[in-house]
Amino acid sequence: MNSIQAIPEALKKIEMKIIVPMAGRGSRLRPHTLTVPKPLIPIAGKPIVHRLVEDIAKVLDEKIDEVAFIIAEDFGEKVEKDLMKIANSLGAKGTIYYQDKPLGTGHAIMCAKESLSGPAVIAYADTLFKADFNLDKSADGVMWVKKVENPSAFGVVQLNQAGEITDLVEKPEEFVSDLAVIGIYYFKDVEVLKNELQGVLDDKLTRGGEYQINDGIERMRANGLKFVPGKVDEWMDCGNKNVTVETNGRMLNFLHQDGEKLISDSVKIRNAEITEPCYIGENVELVNAKIGPNVSIGDGSRIEDSTIKNSLIQTEAVIKNASLDNAMIGNHAKFDGNFTQISIGDYSVLE
Repeated sequence: MNSIQAIPEALKKIEMKIIVPMAGRGSRLRPHTLTVPKPLIPIAGKPIVHRLVEDIAKVLDEKIDEVAFIIAEDFGEKVEKDLMKIANSLGAKGTIYYQDKPLGTGHAIMCAKESLSGPAVIAYADTLFKADFNLDKSADGVMWVKKVENPSAFGVVQLNQAGEITDLVEKPEEFVSDLAVIGIYYFKDVEVLKNELQGVLDDKLTRGGEYQINDGIERMRANGLKFVPGKVDEWMDCGNKNVTVETNGRMLNFLHQDGEKLISDSVKIRNAEITEPCYIGENVELVNAKIGPNVSIGDGSRIEDSTIKNSLIQTEAVIKNASLDNAMIGNHAKFDGNFTQISIGDYSVLE
């Protein structure tokens, strides 16, 4: 009779995961999010969530085994396939979970409870970052933070002399810290967070009718678990149109400085001038146009007799006779600055 021996903990395969709650449509980014969820809006030619998980993988500096996405069920099959491709691009398994009601960050995480085990990063898919730090994997948890000028608008952390997090303060009216939580967390064992969040749900501990991740973290800290900050160099928001266009420009500058190829070889140029940095996708046509700086143009778009700077143009758009600055144009949109008979959808803005 064969005996089965337990595998020593040190020899067990540790699977690193990224958990991405992204069920919100992004109402502040309408009309662009009426047909595409905000995390799939492209920044410098790549969806926000794709850039997010790639940059997290760089900081972790180890193989990612699973990327779990928490979405709304009505996002549709195409969105789910696109998310699977993002996970697969990291060599990871992709998993989809649904959040049926907008009941807060803690509730969203618990919708993926089957994946909540082992080391994991939880990241909300409406923010991008640039960081160059070594993740302290000996800590029970890491909260990624950025020094800000107006801490009263954010949740902030307080640190002790050892550099450990001693308190979380939401939108402090008086100054307590300028280290704002950016919405990305590492847990050495995310199952501990799952157990604490289950307690939050069982106790019906809500804030404004929602269950929050911070209440699970506070329970972990109350039980003696250590959290430390991971300080990022840049924190870029994608909350509304203006900041998304600004983030697009900042990301283009970072990528350009890193020497990344941003202009496709298939771009057709006729009497056009490009001022870098710009992202220009496949089979874009530029005719009698001045483009840049800080412009992204998606695949298959055509720009004619126009000047465009500091703008984000998505795929298959047609723009003529336009002078655009700080503009965001959606997929398959048509805009001709010489005409007044136009069809504009809900929440669109012409200024």
